[in-house]
Amino acid sequence: MAVGFGSVLRRGALAGVLAGLAAALTIWLVVEPVIRRALVIEDLRGMHGGHAAGVPLHGGDEPLVSRSAQVVGGAVTSVVVGLAVGVIFAVVFARLRDRLTGRGDLGRSLVLATVGFGAVTLLPAVKIPANPPAVGDPATVGRRTTLYAVVLLLGVAIAVVVPMLDRWLASRVPVPSTRWAIDVVATVVLLVLVLTLLPGTPDQVPADVPADVVWDFRLASLAQLGAMWLTLGLAFGLLMERGEAVRPGRARVDAGTTVSA
Repeated sequence: MAVGFGSVLRRGALAGVLAGLAAALTIWLVVEPVIRRALVIEDLRGMHGGHAAGVPLHGGDEPLVSRSAQVVGGAVTSVVVGLAVGVIFAVVFARLRDRLTGRGDLGRSLVLATVGFGAVTLLPAVKIPANPPAVGDPATVGRRTTLYAVVLLLGVAIAVVVPMLDRWLASRVPVPSTRWAIDVVATVVLLVLVLTLLPGTPDQVPADVPADVVWDFRLASLAQLGAMWLTLGLAFGLLMERGEAVRPGRARVDAGTTVSA
């Protein structure tokens, strides 16, 4: 039998939906309680005319959509995003399957998910950390979004450049440990350049927002995305290995092609 690219995409889509559900569950259990703590601060601002310690602050406006509706909408959005990420993940996996390290498709999938988490989630979160509803000026949304997108793209670029460097070194550096050391140094240097040269978030944390609320929200946001990437890597890898197990021969997966074992 053979594996078609469409089959890989279907597995990626299913794994993405499962990842989105995991993220939605994490939002409900971990993120939402912190958001409600931050909303209490906004309500208190509204009671004081939107001021804290004599400084005008944003907050206190009546929401156009109820909190329950926002939670449901966030869950649906998580599933949709998970589906999209799952399809992209499947395409990248099909292209790079033979180049990924790891034992079996499960190991390769987890490696790719780890790289995705680091490049698309962790690096932007370190440079432009998420803030709860009580923090942030609506006037800076555009700048924050642009900075976040730039850091995200640079993270993806690093994830692409370092493997290219490794392949270039493979034919020139015969000792694997030396090559890996160069890869690590190059990765660290590129990350340091991104973190030091790009400007950080333009928002200041208001005095009326406790530090524990800010950090709990940032960690909860990372947990949400971490749950998505972990579930995606596990689910996709298991689905790929299950597909391999039910075939009498081993087939190679390649984007747009079908190769029999």
